[in-house]
Amino acid sequence: MSERGGAVPLDAIRKRNREFLTGLARAFGGAIFFALPLLMTMEMWSLGFSMHPARLALFLVLMIPVLIVLDYYAGFRETASWIEDAVDGVTAYGVGFVASAAILLLFNVIDHSMPAGEIVGKVALQAIPASFGAMLANSQLGNANQREGPEERRKRNAGYPAELFFMAAGATFLAFNVAPTEEMILIAFKLTGWHAVALIVVSLLLMHAFVYAVDFRGARSAPEGTPWWSLFLRYTVVGYAISLLISAYVLWTFGRYHETALPMFVLTMLVLAFPASIGAAAARLIL
Repeated sequence: MSERGGAVPLDAIRKRNREFLTGLARAFGGAIFFALPLLMTMEMWSLGFSMHPARLALFLVLMIPVLIVLDYYAGFRETASWIEDAVDGVTAYGVGFVASAAILLLFNVIDHSMPAGEIVGKVALQAIPASFGAMLANSQLGNANQREGPEERRKRNAGYPAELFFMAAGATFLAFNVAPTEEMILIAFKLTGWHAVALIVVSLLLMHAFVYAVDFRGARSAPEGTPWWSLFLRYTVVGYAISLLISAYVLWTFGRYHETALPMFVLTMLVLAFPASIGAAAARLIL
């Protein structure tokens, strides 16, 4: 059938297939690159079979819409519809599972002698950061000289809700990377009240500086006539509040809430919100 009759040219099909396979290869590279520190972390190995299965399952389910929206703005290939974004989001999850299983097998962290539940738990937990890496592979590891695609235009025209989503995604990724470590509890134990206040202030200042003051690539310039305090309140303070909520949820997922008294949990949340807030600010530059 001719192109005029509605058939897709064979060359176009081959081109899309090549682009998909190239994007898939990048996704595997990004999954390993972003998840490797956690794949080599002993706390993550133990959490994979010791944490509450329902909490892990809830986290996995909540990550699906996050990956779909991330694909809309920064997927591993160009998309033209939400259906394609959904397919790519599920694909990124699959890449995260496969890449995590392969590396854990390579390290002999999982083997055939283990119960199936333990293997699934370890791989599923590691697949969360790996799926982030798979999704962001194109924007971070892709060809810098490639033409601007739909995702770049969407990011450039993103509004306030999208900016908040970027911050939530960045906070989730960085919080997830450090929350499993025992050092989080140790740092919280060492904090005094003044240290906690200073941690909040420094977190806010660094968040604002990252985006508006130090001229990183992707840094925002304040719209003309917008006072600094307006940006600080609408983005930095709100972003820090998002980081606190993400930190509390991640700590709850890993069972930290039941291991410590409420005051210690709050201090641990403030400690985790420090890297989470940096991740939130960095996400506005990267995504």
